[in-house]
Amino acid sequence: QVQLVESGGGLVQAGGSLRLSCAASGMIFSINAMAWYRQAPGKERELVAGIISGGSANYADSVKGRFTISRDNAKNTVFLQMNSLKSEDTAVYYCNAEVFTSMISTWPMNYWGKGTLVTVSS
Repeated sequence: QVQLVESGGGLVQAGGSLRLSCAASGMIFSINAMAWYRQAPGKERELVAGIISGGSANYADSVKGRFTISRDNAKNTVFLQMNSLKSEDTAVYYCNAEVFTSMISTWPMNYWGKGTLVTVSS
């Protein structure tokens, strides 16, 4: 099994910054893509940013220029630096990872963290 544990959420004023971290542990041979999703109250879960093992990243239009995703492959950890936060960024942020659990795995398994709450006050 693989566990993803997020940290770094909290309460911040609009215009402020937070840095989220997500550490993966367990039966990991390698990790393909890692990503951050978020779900605001009454809304569907949406992709915020994703990054592949080589470092290429993509972002939702709503966070481009404000958020930066990065990863430490040696530590199986992904980060989300969030700057210029807005009230509409308030949500539970979830970490996602595509994990190869052995060297003979054909397809990666998809895992989710339990989420960390980010609240931005206006």
